Amino acid sequence: MFRAQVPSGASTGAHEAVELRDKGKDYMGKGVLKAVENVNKILGPALIESKLPVTSQKDIDDLLIKTDGTDNKGKLGANALLGVSMTVSQAAAAEKGLPLYKYLASLAGVTDFVMPCPSFNVINGGSHAGNALAFQEFMILPTGASSFTEAMKMGTETYHTLKKVIIAKFGIDAANVGDEGGFAPNVSGAEESLDLLTEAIEKAGYTGKVQIGLDVASSEFYKDGKYDLDFKNPNSDSSKWLTDDQLAELYQSYFAKYDICTIEDPFHEDDWPAWSKFIPDLKIQCVGDDLLVTNPLRIKTAIEKKACNGLLLKINQIGTITESIQAVQLAQSNGWGVMTSHRSGETESTYIADLSVALKTGQIKTGAPCRSERMAKYNQLLRIEEELGEGVVYAGSKGLSAGPTAPALHSE
Repeated sequence: MFRAQVPSGASTGAHEAVELRDKGKDYMGKGVLKAVENVNKILGPALIESKLPVTSQKDIDDLLIKTDGTDNKGKLGANALLGVSMTVSQAAAAEKGLPLYKYLASLAGVTDFVMPCPSFNVINGGSHAGNALAFQEFMILPTGASSFTEAMKMGTETYHTLKKVIIAKFGIDAANVGDEGGFAPNVSGAEESLDLLTEAIEKAGYTGKVQIGLDVASSEFYKDGKYDLDFKNPNSDSSKWLTDDQLAELYQSYFAKYDICTIEDPFHEDDWPAWSKFIPDLKIQCVGDDLLVTNPLRIKTAIEKKACNGLLLKINQIGTITESIQAVQLAQSNGWGVMTSHRSGETESTYIADLSVALKTGQIKTGAPCRSERMAKYNQLLRIEEELGEGVVYAGSKGLSAGPTAPALHSE
């Protein structure tokens, strides 16, 4: 018996494949019984009838896509397709007698392995938190660690140091955690959050070894062609909304002052000109999430427009494992960094931990070192590193792309 669990996002891009929900009274409309029925009554029988061997991942995924028959998997649901696609790969790994990461690597033609640099979401804002903070995630990345095991130690110690810093400044209530295990203190804005992180990194003793990452999720506060950093306030003053140039200047001021190594979704998912203007002067990684939605067609557009230099890999944005591999290979062939990612509505599945090693993505974000559905992935990575032994490479800072053309780890 093989099982897969498909996660769900609270903050979703407009161009993601469709997550089919029942939309009835039960479970506040969020039930997935229709998607389950589509697996049992349509996708399952189609697979059995096809007589395809379980090791034919691409043919099976093509069959799933054809059976759905829509561009966005809206008929049967990307959640239905992905559950089948993931389960098939797990069964095939067992058939071949391989750990999942080794089997997935064989599908992608990868023969050596790299342990990813973890990106811990430690302060929450945006749609993930009830504070005034517009930016969605503030992350810490142990780029200066020598192994994944050491990276976990650095990240965990910094996280718990941050907890003490936050309690000292905001009180015990501010140490409650959000969807992904990060804290949601009542900060005044991004700068105060960055100050808290810098202080925690310093107090933990990891200055220069643990860097900062931002996930702005700016589509959340894009209004009438401008960016409203006070979007959670119903009486927000529209005269203070920022143009894309003003927002870019704000980011550059943060890069000059703080040790930031990556930024995600700095502009709206369809504000292509803003992305393309931002990249030439950038010296760090710029990741597309809502911009790209793990979709090879949108990745091609971003490559043509020179709109970013990193891909956020979310398998439920596209709906099959084959398409996910194609998206990663397209990004990597252009010298981009790739960050494997969880969702805010996560499950206890450890699948993406194996996937990040299999595809040599060099980075993974799956929340703070807190909450068991987040820790499950980190624990699986610790097990994989132990299995691969002392010789396995840890990506560290080499896993990130930097600037418009600097190649990431996979291109070396």
